[in-house]
Amino acid sequence: MNQATAAFIQENADGDIRQLALRGTKDPEVDLTFALDQIVGRQTARKKLPSWAAVEGVVYPPHLSMEQCSSEQTARYKAEMAGRGQRMVDLTGGFGVDFSFIAQGFSEAVYVERQPQLCDIARQNFDVLGLRQAEVVCADSEDYLRQMAPVDLIYIDPARRDSHGGRTYGISDCTPDVVALMPLLTAKARRVIIKLSPMLDWRKAVSDLGEQYVGKVHIVSVGNECKEMVVETKKTQTHPRPLPVGRGVITPIACVNILSNDYIQTFHSALPSSSNNGVEASLPSSSNNGVEALLPSSSNNVVEALLSCSGNYSPPFREGPGVGLCLFLYEPNASIMKAGCFAELSQHYGIAPVARDSHLFVSADEVDGFPGRSFVIDAVTTLNKRDLKVHLAGIRQANITVRNFPLTVAELRKRLKLSEGGSTYIFATTLANGEKVLLICHKTATPPQQRRA
Repeated sequence: MNQATAAFIQENADGDIRQLALRGTKDPEVDLTFALDQIVGRQTARKKLPSWAAVEGVVYPPHLSMEQCSSEQTARYKAEMAGRGQRMVDLTGGFGVDFSFIAQGFSEAVYVERQPQLCDIARQNFDVLGLRQAEVVCADSEDYLRQMAPVDLIYIDPARRDSHGGRTYGISDCTPDVVALMPLLTAKARRVIIKLSPMLDWRKAVSDLGEQYVGKVHIVSVGNECKEMVVETKKTQTHPRPLPVGRGVITPIACVNILSNDYIQTFHSALPSSSNNGVEASLPSSSNNGVEALLPSSSNNVVEALLSCSGNYSPPFREGPGVGLCLFLYEPNASIMKAGCFAELSQHYGIAPVARDSHLFVSADEVDGFPGRSFVIDAVTTLNKRDLKVHLAGIRQANITVRNFPLTVAELRKRLKLSEGGSTYIFATTLANGEKVLLICHKTATPPQQRRA
């Protein structure tokens, strides 16, 4: 990079990239394309990769590679998952974010990438980042895999775009095809970590990869937005024996939500991977008995009132400020929603499902460390105009969520004539008895306890 290009990048570090592209530069010495990639790359890195953005000399790739690379938060999680060892190989190096964090736990680390431009960027970046153990290899991942010696860990993030740049989601449609490579991958490494699209159904992913290989599935969200599905193989890899036909296995699941303050909500479960018959088996369908059985007997009258709510009922959840019965509402985070481990969540925390398909839970006692959002229910109402007038009196704005409800958020907001925001939260849902209701809530005062990342 020449001085003119470096000066242009420095002068426009906080500039609007669209305006800079339109305006261009009159200095023929400036490599404008490269400069714009560096400006927008560093601007993106300040949010996505803050530790990289703080290092002078890091070179950023074209926009697509920045868009596809992991965030620092998810990369740190995968590094923790990978642990420590002697030698690791990243077969799909890309921009090198995941590699740079995972490699810190290994004495030797090999980055493999078939694009020479990305390899050149990786060499410079690993040097300025202090990754002295990093070796950059420009090669096809499958060719390298076939000739490489066995290692402690292989990391692979197959490209989820076809030859025309369109997105693909099926594992076999990605490059390289990890489904076809599973026997070789597991023969070459004690452990394999595979990053997949969060759009995939985790059960199909386990089935496609082979239940005999999969050790654990991690569903990773950041700020309650599902970002990645990460599969790790079993730690013993010596020619796994095929499973008997028709028999599934129980797959360990880690539901992870990394919050903006770098705290982690984690819920560990284990679910059958071959079918969903066991996922919600313990949840009630049309009976209230399953709900009340999970709650203290003193709260049964409150639960019964909630589940048999009618237009003429106004539930007295509080008998004075901070006194008397109080019903708490819980909304699982995005990773738990993706995993579908609702019965396990209910049993673990002693909370009751509002209904089988509503994916909301209640309890008479506040639960510490719940992996999601917690609320206090202030009122329950149907959509009857008279009831709405009573329960929404004085409320001009609210945060609305729909779960198992016939209206969309936009349709309900229009019907209720409420603007977005404020401290009131409304959950539109269906109760176990089939009643369509609105649960009017406010957030609990004390956030659940989490582990710092």
